[in-house]
Amino acid sequence: MQTTITSRHEDVPETLRERAEAVVGRLAKLAHRPTRAEVEFSLEHQRATAEIRLHAAQNAVYVSSADAKDHRTALDRAAAKIRRQLDRKPVLLRRAAARKEE
Repeated sequence: MQTTITSRHEDVPETLRERAEAVVGRLAKLAHRPTRAEVEFSLEHQRATAEIRLHAAQNAVYVSSADAKDHRTALDRAAAKIRRQLDRKPVLLRRAAARKEE
């Protein structure tokens, strides 16, 4: 799966980049045949924002964004929103994804 990490108005530290890849990797395990993921960080008016877009099979796109005082917290909040979206998918797709992990 291809993961793109971008930032507006500043550079992304390597530790945050690694954290974003790990978070997206965990989310991808829950999605049905993920194809790509995009993570975008921005800093506006002293608020850090993280947006995650996860593209999966059958043109399914899961999108969430969150803001906080720092990028790591914003990333975790956005990941929690995506996870809630993924938890709502049909039971059969969850079972297929669970078999894939094994």
